[in-house]
Amino acid sequence: MQLTFRWYGPGDPVSPAYIRQIPRMTGIVSSLQDCAPGEAWPRENVRALRETIEAAGLRFSVVESINIHENIKLGRPDRDELIARYGQSVEAVAAEGVPVICYNFMPVFDWLRTDLAMPQPDGSTALRFDQKDMEAIDFSAGTQDLPGWHAAYTGEEVTALRAAYAECSEEELWDNLAYFLERIVPVAERAGVRLAIHPDDPPWSVAGFPRIITSGDALKRVTQLVDSEANGVTLCTGSLGANPAEAARLPETIRSLAGRIHFVHARNVTHLGDRSFQESVHPDGDVDMAAVMEALLEIGFDGPARPDHGRMIWGEEGLAGYGLYDRALGAAYMAGLWDATVRRAA
Repeated sequence: MQLTFRWYGPGDPVSPAYIRQIPRMTGIVSSLQDCAPGEAWPRENVRALRETIEAAGLRFSVVESINIHENIKLGRPDRDELIARYGQSVEAVAAEGVPVICYNFMPVFDWLRTDLAMPQPDGSTALRFDQKDMEAIDFSAGTQDLPGWHAAYTGEEVTALRAAYAECSEEELWDNLAYFLERIVPVAERAGVRLAIHPDDPPWSVAGFPRIITSGDALKRVTQLVDSEANGVTLCTGSLGANPAEAARLPETIRSLAGRIHFVHARNVTHLGDRSFQESVHPDGDVDMAAVMEALLEIGFDGPARPDHGRMIWGEEGLAGYGLYDRALGAAYMAGLWDATVRRAA
């Protein structure tokens, strides 16, 4: 397992110099924050980001993410042109030696939470999702009041996208994902890079938008759409684990995806009720992290893995879920748990 850390580029208050000081840390997970969906990534921009990372003594291990334009997801007439540009981005990333690209196929929104600073008994704060609170959000006013969401969607744009996705069934969304992969996986194969789809977060339909990558079975189905090692998955324990049934079968899911897990997000969650959860410290919660590590070792996983979201602790201020301190603790826990798992298996 190669320990990595998410970094949001020069504007991130967490510096690569601090990230390098985390024990066993080898790589950075990042992206071009100023490229909109549908734009081709310039190779020189990828190179500049890689050089910044390498100057700190780390490797550019994973791109997360090259965002997919909504018209690709909706199967609109301009999707071929947009997919071609996406392929150019894949080629630019591969040319700069980045081996893995994490992406998602979530309509409109990326990961969603309803509280970015839920107070904890120990004085820290954590991320929380409550389905009832989500249902109470008025999207007709746009996304400016959505916790942690910075995309500039007006109320009219959200309404139009909702109407478009209301006409797109889940099977049609699967068809559009297959269409995309049938054209992009060959590009990734030729370039020598691996694609790793991220499960939807949370793993159910939200705000009237369908979601399809919601289970271990769905991840398996993705790998079967195009049978290639370049067509893989990101195993996110927190996204899948938000569903109690999926949390219980994570080791089984890992074994079923042997050879196709190219990236791991380690995150724990505590279930609070129907479709509601809070994120918890890596050692505690409803995800059996030890069983996850055992299954990853069993299938021979040796790729990049990162501590996912963390709490805000010790007075730190920064990007919600992406402070330095608690994620560094999570990385140290991952390293220790992995070492113990390897020694037990020897």
